[in-house]
Amino acid sequence: MSFLTLTTAIEAWPLKVPFVIARGAKTEAKVVAVSVSDGMFLGRGECVPYARYGETVESVVCAIEEAIGKSCIAGRDALQDVLAPGAARNALDCALWDLEAKRNRTSAAALAGIDALRPLETCYTLSLASPGEMAAAAAAVPQMKLLKLKLGGEGDQDRMQAVRRARPDARLVGDANEAWTPSMLLPLLTAASEAGIELIEQPLHADDDAALMRIPHLVPICADESAHSSSDILRLASRYDAVNIKLDKAGGLTEALDMAAEARRAGMRIMVGSMVATSLSIAPAFLVGQDADWVDLDGPLLLARDREPGFTIENGFIGPPPGALWG
Repeated sequence: MSFLTLTTAIEAWPLKVPFVIARGAKTEAKVVAVSVSDGMFLGRGECVPYARYGETVESVVCAIEEAIGKSCIAGRDALQDVLAPGAARNALDCALWDLEAKRNRTSAAALAGIDALRPLETCYTLSLASPGEMAAAAAAVPQMKLLKLKLGGEGDQDRMQAVRRARPDARLVGDANEAWTPSMLLPLLTAASEAGIELIEQPLHADDDAALMRIPHLVPICADESAHSSSDILRLASRYDAVNIKLDKAGGLTEALDMAAEARRAGMRIMVGSMVATSLSIAPAFLVGQDADWVDLDGPLLLARDREPGFTIENGFIGPPPGALWG
């Protein structure tokens, strides 16, 4: 691995409109882009640091550069022991997948044992806002048939009902980003069931999710902030019905595929998600999405501009990624 040339870049991609969740708002996607080259072929990856876990673009770049300098890294498998799950390992792991595919003149999907890639229907995210504003946002995208509502706790019953009235034709999932309290669970899960919500992501703080074992799951509940890698799955299976696999948490495509296999063995359903990022970030996740029950890879749709070439997204369906992009 030491013979590879590494390039890292911190990039900012403006959003069309502010993106708001329970923990805050942002107006741009800050990503770390990575390239690794052997002098003949070049592989690329991208990650988004998780402020929730103390990551910054600067700390991620530092971790990547330290890892690439270790002569003991001989490839993706060795990388798993050098970097912990997280954004830094994700960018480097995905760049190595891309490089390996190009060296072998094949595709990353073929390397992963996946047949021809099929288009995937993605969620379209509605930022946290007032019930009326979220209903208006839902009505403004009639072509998107799978909507993801960012929720915030107080007022969520009204938000879910308003969006359902505005879009009786749509499939709906909700994402509370740890904003609910245990006392809110039953009332809001009841409201979610009545509104035809088919999944609720991470209602409680990760430290409090044992409470999920004590209440009926009127709507399937999905782990997000509680789930990082395959080693978490057995613990989560008694609390959650599904798991959101994000490469920036898992530490790359290698671990994400293992995580998906472990979730299936545990009887859990799968969502594949991503941070708000460019098409380069979601291209590797697209492979995990081939066996997912829900796909949330709408990040490029939220940007004012995307990479060229990027994903084609029409009427809520994305991909497959162009070979010139990744894989």
